Amino acid sequence: MNRTFLETPISELLSTGTPFINLSVPELIEHALRKNEGILVNNGALAVTTGKYTGRSPKDRFIVKDDVTRNTVDWDRNQHINENAFLNLYEKLATYLSKQQEKYVFRGFAGADPNYRLAIQVINEYAWQNLFCRQLFIEPSDLELGHHQAEFTVLSAPGFKANPLTDGTRSEAFIIISMKYRIVLIGGTEYGGEIKKSVFTVMNYLLPQKGVMPMHCSANQDENGSTALFFGLSGTGKTTLSNVPDRQLIGDDEHGWSSNSVFNFEGGCYAKTIRLTQENEPQIYDSIQFGTVLENVVISQDQRKPDYFSTALTENTRAAYSLQKVANAVLPSVGGHPNAIIFLTADASGVLPPISILSPDQAMYQFLSGYTSKLAGTERGIVTPEPTFSTCFGAPFMPLPAVTYAELLGKFIKQNNVSAYLINTGWTGGPYDLGKRMKLSYTRQMVYAALNEHLDKKNIVTDPIFGLHIPQTCPGVPDQMLMPWKTWTNPAAYEHAAIQLAQKFQTNFQQFRQAPENIRNAGPNVH
Repeated sequence: MNRTFLETPISELLSTGTPFINLSVPELIEHALRKNEGILVNNGALAVTTGKYTGRSPKDRFIVKDDVTRNTVDWDRNQHINENAFLNLYEKLATYLSKQQEKYVFRGFAGADPNYRLAIQVINEYAWQNLFCRQLFIEPSDLELGHHQAEFTVLSAPGFKANPLTDGTRSEAFIIISMKYRIVLIGGTEYGGEIKKSVFTVMNYLLPQKGVMPMHCSANQDENGSTALFFGLSGTGKTTLSNVPDRQLIGDDEHGWSSNSVFNFEGGCYAKTIRLTQENEPQIYDSIQFGTVLENVVISQDQRKPDYFSTALTENTRAAYSLQKVANAVLPSVGGHPNAIIFLTADASGVLPPISILSPDQAMYQFLSGYTSKLAGTERGIVTPEPTFSTCFGAPFMPLPAVTYAELLGKFIKQNNVSAYLINTGWTGGPYDLGKRMKLSYTRQMVYAALNEHLDKKNIVTDPIFGLHIPQTCPGVPDQMLMPWKTWTNPAAYEHAAIQLAQKFQTNFQQFRQAPENIRNAGPNVH
């Protein structure tokens, strides 16, 4: 029999056992240690492991298809589950949580701008996951907590596993978002990133209705308040390149762009730590302190010291820490309109230029394309780099049609006369198995030159295949490296690889037939 209501209200599942609401960081760490959920590391962080799920599981993620979402969500890009299946699974999960003697509740916000923030509530089975939420979402003041009314609730119970045969899921793990009931269900997976990205998806659904552009990007600003946005998927360098000593960090992953400002959705950072060193990434390294959650980082048993170079558990090792631990963070996390947008791509084919200056039409083409290579560890099953096109540089988290986001971004770019650049943080001199990964020091120099207008925009070379405008010089970067075809020992091999990638761009862009002709013509030129 189909139902259209919750039999067990959220308040009822909190009426049993002991719900711990907005515990302090030390309290949550004490609970996690008492329950053997993790260990304390020599830098003060809490280290946890997440079992076989060490990355997101996009194939296990669903949006409920009902009378609210049926005509609003882009179902070509989002998996659906029916309302009855959601309600049945909700009751099972609610019953499971009701039986837990201890559960942990975080009440706070997503969205640093009070005009657009979302009041959220996260109910966790594990203390460490509640600590994760405290690090990554925005904490309420005592007054705000007293008046807090959740507009969206996340239930996360890794110990509860679905039965695909009866629950309508693909596996034991599930991430199900109901816009109608304003509830997210997460079970069967311990990976903390599922909580974070579920709330991001919700914001991406709600904010365009308010004229706000939600973005999968990092943001920072200089001492004069000039803001820069960095778009890119996991592994392209958003967090690393936006955490720099000479600029203030607004946020590392999720932002909104309104008619008034750019604002962070979160109150913390979720940084990749693989091969992390204090020398190369001091802002991230030094932010890992007491209260930080380290996910799947190998820890030495004798000295309790993190080994950031070990991939024994996964390539996708992570640190979740509060922006309050970041020395140069903007608090509250709100900045002005951006002066520059940088699209980051980790091109595993090694043919895209290290830096390109984009026209407004090219910027929109690259935004809609969202090209990069999925790197090992960011999702389950990714072992070697795989080329991918993720619309709006965040397709898994964008429920609405792509044109909705593209039109908003184009509107704000034109209104604010924003410069745009494409930077390849991937490979040079050949594909990933023959070439070399772009040096971080060179990439930093290119970002610095772009943001400080040190590039000669008149002295450029137009890439004959991709049509990209390549500066002939960039301070601190060898001139020859700027032209990718000059870094390959075999010119014919370069041209073949470049044409192959260009054709992939063209094939992917066929889905955007409704895009204006000037944008459709701003891509590669091959036949």
